[in-house]
Amino acid sequence: MQNQDVQEIVREKYGQAALRVKSGGSSCCGATAASSLSCDPITSNLYDQAQTGQVPEEAVLASLGCGNPTALAQLNPGEVVLDLGSGGGIDVLLSAKRVGLTGKAYGLDMTDEMLALANENKRKAGAENVEFLKGEIERIPLPDNSADVIISNCVINLSADKDRVLREAFRVLKPGGRFAVSDVVTRGEINDAIRKSVLLWVGCVAGALEEGEYRNRLAAAGFEQISIEPTRIYCVEDAREFLSSAGVDVDAIAPQVDGKFMSAFVRAVKPAKRACCGLTCCS
Repeated sequence: MQNQDVQEIVREKYGQAALRVKSGGSSCCGATAASSLSCDPITSNLYDQAQTGQVPEEAVLASLGCGNPTALAQLNPGEVVLDLGSGGGIDVLLSAKRVGLTGKAYGLDMTDEMLALANENKRKAGAENVEFLKGEIERIPLPDNSADVIISNCVINLSADKDRVLREAFRVLKPGGRFAVSDVVTRGEINDAIRKSVLLWVGCVAGALEEGEYRNRLAAAGFEQISIEPTRIYCVEDAREFLSSAGVDVDAIAPQVDGKFMSAFVRAVKPAKRACCGLTCCS
């Protein structure tokens, strides 16, 4: 698919998810959407009650994430945080509380319906240090060296140009800034047809990187201290209903699926500027 085609599919899917929430439903796009308020086991139970109690219910229902970057990322008072693909705003609102009024939390999303929902959730939460921006994660509308932390929740896998996303994240981060995202990754070789079917289940529209490739692309963008920590590993039984309805022989593909699809917390750091010794080698 061309990049523009992928963006339009994602925009449509997430716009529909926002409208479902506004009409009193769930954001789910998988097989369980009609019968449950969560898309087990991917988006369920990611936030504890102490966190969900801090934000409007619609922000929780609109979450299509695969992890909880706000629980795993180090966020300090006074810092500037940017959430790539912020959706209904749950991670932005939670981050805003942790950085406090001396800090700032930005959310970036390209979907008008999600932005409208996020701004309504911002109003309900009374969040004064939050700003939602319209744009694409491949073209972040912020200046160089402007964020201390970049978070994201199961969104980078949706981009057709991940290298550009990672370069943009590197550009926007301050020296010493942290990249701390939840994302879907794969492990080892997987048949292309099976990979496509399972990833459609995992992320509605997904193109997850293999974990080694993720590391390599982060390093190519300039990041250091790269780590990938699995947070949820999916097995074929989790996707049986979805895959069976798509005509997939679930029992036959189980050996190629189990343990190879996961949510993970991806960390990296933009190198800090070196102190200049006064010699030309520092320039």
